Amino acid sequence: MNWQERISVNSDICHGKACIKGTRIMISVILDNLAAGNEATEILKSYPSLTSEDIQAAIAYAAELARERVVVTASGASW
Repeated sequence: MNWQERISVNSDICHGKACIKGTRIMISVILDNLAAGNEATEILKSYPSLTSEDIQAAIAYAAELARERVVVTASGASW
C-alpha cells in the first residue's frame, strides 16, 4: 500500500491536517472510527466518498507515524 497516493496535507484544507485526497475527511476521523470498534463497512456507509483502499491508506499512514515517534505513557513507560 502506497499511502502517499491517497493522502494529502494542504494548509488550506482542514487546517493542514492529513486528509484523503479530494476530500475533507481527515485521517484522524478514520482512525478514531476504527479505534472505537467500527468496522470498515460501517465507515464506508458513513462516508460514501471513501473506499476501502482509503481506509487501508489511513492505517498505513498511522503505522508510518508510529515508527517515527516515541509515546510516553502516564506510567512513564515508552513504547
